[in-house]
Amino acid sequence: MVAWGASGAVAGLVAWLVGRSMTWPLVHDAPLMHYIARRIGEGAVPYRDLFDMNFPGVYLLHLLVVSTLGAGDLAWRLFDLTWLAVWVLGAAAFAAPWGRTAAVAAAALLALYHLGGGAWQAGQRDFLLGPFLIFGALAVVRWMESRRRGALTWGGLALGASLTIKPHTAVLAAALAVAIVVMAWRSGDGVAVPLACFAAGAALAPLAVVGWLAVAGALPAWRAIVVEYLIPLYSRLGRTADWGVYRPYVWIPLGAGALISAGGALATGRFGARHAVAVLGILYGVVHFMGQGKGWEYHLYPLATFAAVTLVAGLPAALRHWRRPASALLLASMALALVLLADKARAVAPAGWERDKADRARRLAAELVPMLAPGETVQVFDTTAGGVHALLRLGARQPTRFLYDFHFFHDPGHPTIRALRAELIRDLDARPPALIVLFEEGWPAGGYERFDTFPALTARLVRYDLVQAGPGYRIHAQRHR
Repeated sequence: MVAWGASGAVAGLVAWLVGRSMTWPLVHDAPLMHYIARRIGEGAVPYRDLFDMNFPGVYLLHLLVVSTLGAGDLAWRLFDLTWLAVWVLGAAAFAAPWGRTAAVAAAALLALYHLGGGAWQAGQRDFLLGPFLIFGALAVVRWMESRRRGALTWGGLALGASLTIKPHTAVLAAALAVAIVVMAWRSGDGVAVPLACFAAGAALAPLAVVGWLAVAGALPAWRAIVVEYLIPLYSRLGRTADWGVYRPYVWIPLGAGALISAGGALATGRFGARHAVAVLGILYGVVHFMGQGKGWEYHLYPLATFAAVTLVAGLPAALRHWRRPASALLLASMALALVLLADKARAVAPAGWERDKADRARRLAAELVPMLAPGETVQVFDTTAGGVHALLRLGARQPTRFLYDFHFFHDPGHPTIRALRAELIRDLDARPPALIVLFEEGWPAGGYERFDTFPALTARLVRYDLVQAGPGYRIHAQRHR
């Protein structure tokens, strides 16, 4: 009775926080992907016409949203909350054999975790992985428990879809493939067929996406971005030895609870296939976060997914034996995690800095409108401060394929960077934009002074006059205008 009362209270709290999040703006990375998706919908070829390092599955999801719901704030909230619902339902299904309390707790933990991230994490790529990872893992577990090979195909399909968003998920797919081989070998059922079912499912989505890129003519440009820029240069950009652990006050009870739960299952002989796959997911989550090397908070989503389902596995037993020290610690970890996540979600609900950034994009778009004639272009030099977001709002285009400017200001002596700089200048000369917008904030560092390190660009800027200065940006117009 106490457990169900607590579940009802948490459900009410989640519903209240969801309601408060409904006014969150589209902000940060999402407008960039929306802009790419809109351009693809207009006929642009990814990578060839739009220089970006993300994988094509991200564009397809944003294209789905833009083409069905639109590119506004409410449309993005509806998509984000729908995706959240699928994610938490997957976690609840994974935890369901451990009891209803475990299923409800897993859903509540992850819902509060996402809402506690704030508006800027809505629809982030690592969050998009969540449903694919949990349903892929769930399908493998169901095969282990029932030997239904169809589950392996569906599990492979889910994990293959995740590969089109971030290739890092290949680590989890490989770990689960090893688990399938071990389980099949130990049971004497034969390894080849179950492994083939899993591999065939995993290959389907990547092959379909590669086929789409090939038909569109995007493969050469994608290969060049990955091989010549993403792997040798971007992968080490922004790395730091001084990583902060995001929300450490939350990860302490989450980590401790997962450890106590898994340890208790081992000690009492309850550690089964579902526990093993959840622990594999935790190990993958650590690799996912550490391997990307940038220490960004949203890279923790895979780890949060499997830490939550591992923690809740021990809740039913802990409630029955709450006087035991280990049970009391697990219940305390769960309660503390819920309280801290709920408090963080309440604190970020107003979306303070995110709303300011969205307002900046709205202001810039309003300032550009009277300066632009139909068909004219605007080149923005920005990363995520609102430049491309303003173009999305206007329906305007850039004369080059470059959405961001950071790749012009690191490793200037590298042949790839020299080639990108030359391409930018060539395109600016061939199709001079009516307006150029410079943003003060560079990434991973730098202000307006970073443009001084690109002499060919500054030589073009002298042909433009500063006509408007806003909060963190400057609008330059062609002199004859």
